[in-house]
Amino acid sequence: MLANLYNTAKKTRLTWIKTLLLSTAVCTSAIGMSASASTITIEPDKGGMPVQDYLPDTVTYDPAIPTPESVLGANLGQWHVRHDQLVNYMYLLAQKSDRITIEETGRTHENRPLLLLTITSPANRDNLEDMRKAHLNVLEKGNTPASDAPLVFYMGYSIHGNEPSGANASLALAYYLAAGQGKEIDTLLNNNIVLLDPSFNPDGLSRFAQWANMHKGKQLVADSNNREHDEGWPSGRTNHYWFDLNRDWLLLAHPESQARIKQFHKWRPHVLTDFHEMGTDSTYFFQPGVRSRKNPLTPDENVTLTEAIANYHAAAFDAKGQLYFTEEAFDDFYAGKGSTYPDLHGSIGILFEQASSRGHLQSSINGDLAFSDTIANQVTTSLSTFKGAIANKAAILDYQAEFVNSTMSMAKDDDTHGFVVSASNDSGRFLAFTNLLKQHDIAFEVITKDTSVNDVKVKANNAIFVPAEQPQYRLVKSIFSTQTSFENNTFYDVSTWNLALAFNLNYTAAEKGDMRGVKRTNIESFDGTLANVDLPDVDEDAYAYAFSWQPYYSPALLQTLLEKGVQVRSSEKSFAAVSMDNSVINFPAGSVVVPTGLSQPSNIATIIRQVSEQVQVPVYSLKSGLTPSGNDLGSRSMSPIKAPSVIIVGGEGTREYDVGEIWHYFDTKLGLSASIVEQQKLMRALRDDSTHYTHIIFPNGRYSFSEKENLELKRWVEAGGVAIGQKSALRYFAENDWLDIDIVGRDAIDNAFDESTLSYGDGSALYAKKLVAGAIYEADVDTTHPLFYGYTKDTLPLFKTSNMIVKNEYSPFTTPARYTKSPLMAGFSDTAMVALVAETPAVIAEKQGRGVVIGFTDNTQFRGYWYGTNKMLANAIYQSHFIR
Repeated sequence: MLANLYNTAKKTRLTWIKTLLLSTAVCTSAIGMSASASTITIEPDKGGMPVQDYLPDTVTYDPAIPTPESVLGANLGQWHVRHDQLVNYMYLLAQKSDRITIEETGRTHENRPLLLLTITSPANRDNLEDMRKAHLNVLEKGNTPASDAPLVFYMGYSIHGNEPSGANASLALAYYLAAGQGKEIDTLLNNNIVLLDPSFNPDGLSRFAQWANMHKGKQLVADSNNREHDEGWPSGRTNHYWFDLNRDWLLLAHPESQARIKQFHKWRPHVLTDFHEMGTDSTYFFQPGVRSRKNPLTPDENVTLTEAIANYHAAAFDAKGQLYFTEEAFDDFYAGKGSTYPDLHGSIGILFEQASSRGHLQSSINGDLAFSDTIANQVTTSLSTFKGAIANKAAILDYQAEFVNSTMSMAKDDDTHGFVVSASNDSGRFLAFTNLLKQHDIAFEVITKDTSVNDVKVKANNAIFVPAEQPQYRLVKSIFSTQTSFENNTFYDVSTWNLALAFNLNYTAAEKGDMRGVKRTNIESFDGTLANVDLPDVDEDAYAYAFSWQPYYSPALLQTLLEKGVQVRSSEKSFAAVSMDNSVINFPAGSVVVPTGLSQPSNIATIIRQVSEQVQVPVYSLKSGLTPSGNDLGSRSMSPIKAPSVIIVGGEGTREYDVGEIWHYFDTKLGLSASIVEQQKLMRALRDDSTHYTHIIFPNGRYSFSEKENLELKRWVEAGGVAIGQKSALRYFAENDWLDIDIVGRDAIDNAFDESTLSYGDGSALYAKKLVAGAIYEADVDTTHPLFYGYTKDTLPLFKTSNMIVKNEYSPFTTPARYTKSPLMAGFSDTAMVALVAETPAVIAEKQGRGVVIGFTDNTQFRGYWYGTNKMLANAIYQSHFIR
């Protein structure tokens, strides 16, 4: 009986196992797995497409040319391409294709190569240099180009690193140009030249690719709340120092822009493309934008030709059923953007904006948006750019030649003969300014004899004349513009960029008669040294060494000395001292003294000599501590300066641009190694006994600390710390009584505008009036205050980028800078906003115990080029101990 029960159970168990195995085989088969596999693996959703799926089927492709997927090991769009992968593929194409010449034009801050591919037919490659020179010759002389002259395309992609569809599309375009065969390709490459810049911003692209790829799962997540679509701080939009490179075409603060502009002027393309992305719920935008919001120096014919090319974008998208829009939202006003800078040079700059998947797949109001979809659209408009331009080739060739002639005609008719710019006793700012002119191919002459033009006194070889009558007339007029009234008051970016004001240089517009008798020579034939700095000998037997605080790079000189262990003093008051050759040298307040009688490095003279030569700041060897005027060198007004230990608060809540601009200034202009500490980790850093921070900088941002942390921060200041805030950080300072100020609220701004006669449709225009998107305001400054040591004039141009207004009970001891009664110098601000800003504080400084709290209403490092206000921040670091 027991045996029968055992046999029955055994048969039942075997039947159950067979059933289980069968059901497992069915399940594994359903997900593509073998029943014999030891583990179950879910198949990934691969995404992306082979390159030829992005390209027209009217073209055949050379099988000898490798496809992107064969090199990447994945379909294009399956993963976000890293910059090193992109570089590898481009070099491989250049090796395999006889149509491509590749060159490295520069390196990014993170040492990534910047590439430019020149692509044309093999027959043209041998003649490229002659073709380039012939093209430039037409531009130089304004001649009518030959009917068979080539169009030069500059195809540029993804200046914002987290807008990667462009850079990924460049892989497909490069393959198309290298491998494509047939009439379509022959028409393009036999008769034209394509310059391909596959990644405008390699550092940002790499940062974002890492983010998107590290958050990709095997199953794509379209939910917009998924971390893949919510990029961490700082975003990949920016470059290494967190700057927006699409605002740097004119300012050239970074190597990426410098390399690109050099190539632009080398080739002066007919068409330049600038591929971007926008919000996920958008569709696709291509220019023209709003015609009334173009730069007034851009000819109307430019917009007309852009419209003609736009018809081909529209036709391509119509054929695909792709939604798009044009002639709205985006403008072409600021000369420092990628779609506007070319327009002021006779090129046709075209902006493209693709709705962004911000990852591999994201839900939108138009349905799920795949990364491959975004790439496909950028490929489509790249090809339609070729098609549209070639169809309008004769008109584009004639337009660029006519642009040259009309520019020279405008220059001749202009009452302004040019602009005189003086070094203003600071070669650092002046030479940075002239170097910028050179990079933009702006011609200028050196004034070679002491003179005066319109009350601007200039010294020989320390001033220049920038003539209006030159090929760069339009750009010259743009960078010296003080326009305050505009046809359209809505701006996508800043409304002014006067470079002379940015560098705080004395300048004047000159008519033809003003320049009669002013001796000058063009910079190419100038045989002297522009703004020559006379560096005196450093005497090893000196009693002390001293240098003025006025030169731009004096803070850099001081910082280097401090790092080398040199003991220094700064002077609270001006004084005169006798040099080793018995000359009397005058030193203004803030000047730095190095007494040799203190415990100094044994090679102090060598150190000072080397650093002085490096930064081109004169250091004088002094004979005695007894001074002919002012305090003696041993006076208590000669205060020791200690090496600063600085925190820049960053991370979530702060604006990455502002943090990056401060970091960039410290790192590249001062040589100061500051610590960037995330806001939520600030208190932990301050509690670290191994660090003794002297300064905390709160950039523009939102700040939130607990009551206990607020008290702890206040005690840190009262114990001797220096807290520095910029822009919206002053809200935090005001809320916690660090500064005795009030922030003008939104209601006060609203009440300054009369809405009684407006309709609902006027809302956008009213909103624009309440903004200060980027204008230059003038402030009265107290040069006796430590925050303005080194400044020589009692007014200073400030760049204002917000409508934040501060009010306080004015005191000359706490408010060293206030906006003037009529502060607007250049750019757009509504009269109501100007009235609100007038005579309000621009800079506030108050003692808190043994420490100091300093507030700057505006950004003192705006976009890395506003040299004129940089020293305000340097003074907050090195001269704040004098604030009482």
